[in-house]
Amino acid sequence: MKKDLTQGNVTKSILLFAAPMILGNLLQQCYNIVDMLIVGRALGAGALAAVGAAYTLMTFLTSVLIGMCMGSGTVFSFYFGKGDDRRMKEGMTASFLFITAVTIAMNILVFAAIDPILRLLKIPADIHEMMREYVWIIFWGIFFIFLYNYFAFALRAVGNSVIPLWFLGISSVANIVLDVVFVMGIHMGVAGAAWATVLSQIIAGAGIGFYTWIKEPLLRFPMGVRSIMESRKSLPEIVHFSLAASIQQSVMNFGILMIQGLVNSFGTAVMAAFAAAVKIDSFAYMPAQEFANAFSIFISQNRGAGKQDRVDQGVRSSVKMSMLFCIVVSVFVVLMAKYFMMIFIQPTETEIIQIGIGYLRMEGTFYCGIGLLFLWYGYYRAIGKPEMSVVLTVISLGTRVLLAYTLAPVEGIGVYGIWWAIPIGWFLADVTGYVYMMKNRKKAKGR
Repeated sequence: MKKDLTQGNVTKSILLFAAPMILGNLLQQCYNIVDMLIVGRALGAGALAAVGAAYTLMTFLTSVLIGMCMGSGTVFSFYFGKGDDRRMKEGMTASFLFITAVTIAMNILVFAAIDPILRLLKIPADIHEMMREYVWIIFWGIFFIFLYNYFAFALRAVGNSVIPLWFLGISSVANIVLDVVFVMGIHMGVAGAAWATVLSQIIAGAGIGFYTWIKEPLLRFPMGVRSIMESRKSLPEIVHFSLAASIQQSVMNFGILMIQGLVNSFGTAVMAAFAAAVKIDSFAYMPAQEFANAFSIFISQNRGAGKQDRVDQGVRSSVKMSMLFCIVVSVFVVLMAKYFMMIFIQPTETEIIQIGIGYLRMEGTFYCGIGLLFLWYGYYRAIGKPEMSVVLTVISLGTRVLLAYTLAPVEGIGVYGIWWAIPIGWFLADVTGYVYMMKNRKKAKGR
């Protein structure tokens, strides 16, 4: 099953392709939220803070691999649009071996460095052992996160965004069932929530890999000695796109991890509020992120096919759709912040709820900023300038971290300095992305 995004109505093509990706990511957020919901309700605020901090850590670690898969997918979609199946398969072989090696090295490293990582995150003593237990288990799922994302981006590169949704849906249901059984049924505590997540990741990763290999001959890349040797020609291009996208993703999440460390210094109440609010925040703007990923594949396929008019139409249409969505979500989150917080936090925990409301209303007001930034990331990756996505991420996160660490210690500002720093970083990166695009268009017209 594949879809040629170089034909048909531009807006309709992007929306139909993006819809399963958006739904899939919402499902992924759902099973992350289930962990938080069950842990917060069944095990209390301390467990919620531990799992929330672990989620931020895992998001950073897996962003390295997801970025590599995303960057490789850009190469695959370009050659698919160009009609060059041989180069696409060479790239798939090279990227699979390269990212597998990185995944194994990362897995070994994180297991060896659990305690230094927790010290770096400034985990409060009252939840230290709980978080250590959780992350030790959750690290076992890293390889299967790679498998799922590798084959998901390969399928999306040829226009198939439906199959990744199916496997994510199956694993989400499995995670919910296992969460209920392990945490609420046999009372395994945070370890039960961790094992539920790992087992669901195994289902998604192994399942989609097996399906792709059996059912999608176009994506069945050769792994013989001769094929591996031939694939070396594609390795520089794969490494360029993979590393740039990986750096962009990991820098983004490293900045968030540094913010998590600053948040942790304010104590368990702020940690719990931040953990719940970030989940809501991520759920709210994640569709805009997945829409931007679909937009990027659309641009890449059409660039490969040499259809610049469709590229330009896609940019204009996608900006309008993304901004409309972000405005609607902003209004909804700002108005419903209190009720969203009470999904995770008991109504009696008024301090935690108020802190979370403050975060959500401040960030929710400016979702258009992050929506546009996601489009810039996808655009520059698709036109062969993935390093520009890194620059925009550094501007956004650098501003956020610098301002947060500057303002948070100021009396009378505190955690609100952290909250304000986030949309300011989005705004500066958006302006930079626009200025760079206009500057390069002027250069191109002047030639």
